[in-house]
Amino acid sequence: MRNPSVLRRVARGLLPTLLLALATLARAGDAAPEIRLYVLDCGHLTLTDLRMFDDSGASDGKSGAMAVPCFLIRHPKGDLLWDTGLGDAIAASPQGKELSPGIRATVPHRLVDQLRQLGLAPADIDFLAFSHWHEDHTGNANLFGHATWILQRRELAAATGRAPPPFESLAPVSAWKTARKRIIDGDMNVFGDGSVRILLMPGHTPGHQVLELRLPHAGTVLLAGDLYHSRANRRFRRVPRINVDRAQTLASMRRFEAIAARTHARVVIPHDPRDVAALPRFPAYLH
Repeated sequence: MRNPSVLRRVARGLLPTLLLALATLARAGDAAPEIRLYVLDCGHLTLTDLRMFDDSGASDGKSGAMAVPCFLIRHPKGDLLWDTGLGDAIAASPQGKELSPGIRATVPHRLVDQLRQLGLAPADIDFLAFSHWHEDHTGNANLFGHATWILQRRELAAATGRAPPPFESLAPVSAWKTARKRIIDGDMNVFGDGSVRILLMPGHTPGHQVLELRLPHAGTVLLAGDLYHSRANRRFRRVPRINVDRAQTLASMRRFEAIAARTHARVVIPHDPRDVAALPRFPAYLH
């Protein structure tokens, strides 16, 4: 028969290891699901005068360039496409397309071709949502009629009403009429686990939104939409002249910065080429 005292000493020695293993399992159960964030090149803008993006006058007469990315979030419960870019039809013209005087759009890579690299077709996208309904964010929207469209009620009303969000008509965006829809009023926890959250931050348009991601390795990422158009606009809290509500814009900026500070988030300003270039280059991903 073994010595009982020896067995007790062995058991006491194993107890810390057992407790550590249980704690590790508990943490694994609470960890964020495996999510991948892909950044797709959905076009570029060149502008002869940035005055419309800054009502302080600091940008008047200055030229600039903007990135126009789309974001694919792959979650165990489905794929979400956030914004659809300028439109693949522009890719047919190497010179691009003049959207309005002084604003030229180019699309070097079609969205459908980038999805194909991941083995996806537009019909495979489960959910579609937009930071807002301006044409550089909705250009390919009609390709995704099989997806469930997540639409902010006030943005839909403004974009389809008599006074659409400036500065263009969105009548060509028609697939929403027959697509499955989730109409939301305010924030939304997309997959129910807190990993992908749509946050209402109006001002640029009536229903402008920001996307908050909680990635398992990269941590919290905030896709700012057009709350800011550049790092300088964020730094100096510059409000675009084209925004529908200045006070709402500043309130949204305060909320955004509070969330960013609390979560130690990585902030991505999608129109700033430097922020886009700092993300993994497609088909690599952030996770």
